[in-house]
Amino acid sequence: MESHDETGCKAPEGPILCINNCGFFGSAATMNMCSKCHKDIILKQQQAQLAASSIESIVNGNSSGNGKEPVVSVAVDVQAAPVEVKIISTELSSAASSKPSEIKAKEGPSRCTSCRKRVGLTGFSCRCGNLFCAVHRYSDKHECPFDYRNAARDAIAKANPVVKAEKLDKI
Repeated sequence: MESHDETGCKAPEGPILCINNCGFFGSAATMNMCSKCHKDIILKQQQAQLAASSIESIVNGNSSGNGKEPVVSVAVDVQAAPVEVKIISTELSSAASSKPSEIKAKEGPSRCTSCRKRVGLTGFSCRCGNLFCAVHRYSDKHECPFDYRNAARDAIAKANPVVKAEKLDKI
């Protein structure tokens, strides 16, 4: 206890609540605010300083905040040439605006090709290019026109090319 008196340090009497009444505890290092409130206050001060410096630079006519860059002005000769003006008139008629074929309508919900049931994100796309529900996802359930036999035959032939050695000269 004597060391506290010699150094002049005192232990806090109790926890200090944040002065913004946010419910958290503050400390003397953060001006009796919690860390979140203290960070918000510092951020607001920095934004205010940045805004004040940018307004000051606009008022002074400088593009940068330090004001040390010289302003360079260059004279430019501009010659005006005759410009052709074409006026295009557009008329909106009730018949032209009511054609839905020109404007693509929003697609409806995705549906099974066989039973027209809504499938949403759970739809299964087949190799034939159609979308099906869980019941019709297999090829035998929706009479799939895709030829799986020839596709498998081609895949096997491509994966296993014929390797044939050249004939050797016999001695």
